[in-house]
Amino acid sequence: MAATAPDPTDSDRACRDTRWRGGPLTAKSLRLRPFAAADVSVLVALAGDAEIARRTADVPHPYTPTDAQAFVARAAQNIANGTEYAFAVERIADGIVIGAVSLRRDGADAGENGGEIGYWIGRPFWCKGYAAEAVRRLVRFAFQDRGLERLTAHAMADNAASAKVLEKAGFAFAGEGTGARGRCKDVATKDFALVRADWQKADAAKPMLLVAAVAMIDADGRVLMAQRPEGKSMAGLWEFPGGKAEPSETPEAALVRELAEELGVDITESCLAPVAFASHAYDDFHLLMPLFACRVWKGTPTPREGQALKWVRPERLADLPMPPADVPLVALLRDLL
Repeated sequence: MAATAPDPTDSDRACRDTRWRGGPLTAKSLRLRPFAAADVSVLVALAGDAEIARRTADVPHPYTPTDAQAFVARAAQNIANGTEYAFAVERIADGIVIGAVSLRRDGADAGENGGEIGYWIGRPFWCKGYAAEAVRRLVRFAFQDRGLERLTAHAMADNAASAKVLEKAGFAFAGEGTGARGRCKDVATKDFALVRADWQKADAAKPMLLVAAVAMIDADGRVLMAQRPEGKSMAGLWEFPGGKAEPSETPEAALVRELAEELGVDITESCLAPVAFASHAYDDFHLLMPLFACRVWKGTPTPREGQALKWVRPERLADLPMPPADVPLVALLRDLL
């Protein structure tokens, strides 16, 4: 019997399939993932803060282990039936859970394919930009992976910080209301909305950044990695050294300049061999990052901008917490080495 030729559209169809299959959603420095039983203690510690309960509609006070266990079980069931997606907000750098975000499918006006966004961040982690980053990633999930058309969100009228988070995520002020639901149904709120078409327009207009990176490989086959210092975006994450190319600057020239500035080493463009590249959509910019290999340089790499440095064997690179754009490059580099 003759073999049946594969449908030429099969691979094409697979490439277009962006359905979420239950894995974590990664942002720049955060990971959104389904809650697990191991999160009960941290939920009690963070959501047990009376200030969190005051600013949310669904978090009781006091918040007990029984409440947390019921929440985790309910969250898993809601994800399974597709009515609500509640995610733990976890820092990539250290795996610490710092809050929660949720997408409720029945939150928009009747008859619309929409949902409602909710979130809270534990008090020790306020004023660090985490809430806006988490909400932006959840918005992408709602429009890109769930195919929703409209999102709503609410901030209590006296919570200017929460309103600012929603504005940073692209939401527009839609009027004043009297609360979202639950015990807050009579509380004055500022209501916000975001439609898919507006989000797509803003997403298409975000800047493209060209960043050059290098795998410096020593005589023992180890790779130099740099940890982003406190106070910088994606602080605590490990990355290949490099930096943003200036206008009209080639990636090779950018690396020569950046390695001299950041590490005090002298390389020439002829020492750089292109090995891979990353193309990654962050929520506020699109990153294009060629990765070069370098085995010859002058000087000893020295941290000049507050970063930590570490020589890592190729098989251990995946153990380091990295920015999402760097992660796919590790396997490609290991194959080369």
